[in-house]
Amino acid sequence: MSDLFTAMALVLVIEGVLYALFPEAMQRMMVQAIQAPPSVLRNGGLVAAVIGVGVVWFIRT
Repeated sequence: MSDLFTAMALVLVIEGVLYALFPEAMQRMMVQAIQAPPSVLRNGGLVAAVIGVGVVWFIRT
């Protein structure tokens, strides 16, 4: 369970750093995400999740 909380904390760190260092770029990215069709966001999220599971599996074995 502590691994889950560690992973969630790392997500917050990474996102926080991105917003702190590149606020204008993050705003542009949000606008693009709002304008993208839901299917593109869904597919991108699915690809990211599969890659994430693969990376975790690779690291843990």
